[in-house]
Amino acid sequence: QVQLVESGGGLVQAGGSLRLSCAASGTIFSINDMGWYRQAPGKQRELVAVISSVGSTNYADSVKGRFTISRDDAKNAVYLQMNSLKPEDTAVYYCTAEGVIVDGLIASFDVWGQGTQVTVSS
Repeated sequence: QVQLVESGGGLVQAGGSLRLSCAASGTIFSINDMGWYRQAPGKQRELVAVISSVGSTNYADSVKGRFTISRDDAKNAVYLQMNSLKPEDTAVYYCTAEGVIVDGLIASFDVWGQGTQVTVSS
């Protein structure tokens, strides 16, 4: 069983910065893609950024140039550095990870974190 624990959300003024962290725990053999999604009130969940096991990244157009995703495989962690924040970035941010666990048997996993609130005031 794999669990993701996020941290780093909070309240910030427009133009400010926040750094989200997400750590995976469990009998993990390998992690492929890790990413961040967000969901604002009344809106569908959307992709923010994703990073592959070899470091390839993909960003939503709305965050390109402002957000940076990175990962630390030694810690099974993924990060999202958010700069030049805007009120429209306000949302609950969710971490995701998919990969392989070894727990008696080899099995794949695809899990979500519990979410962390990011609020940007104008």
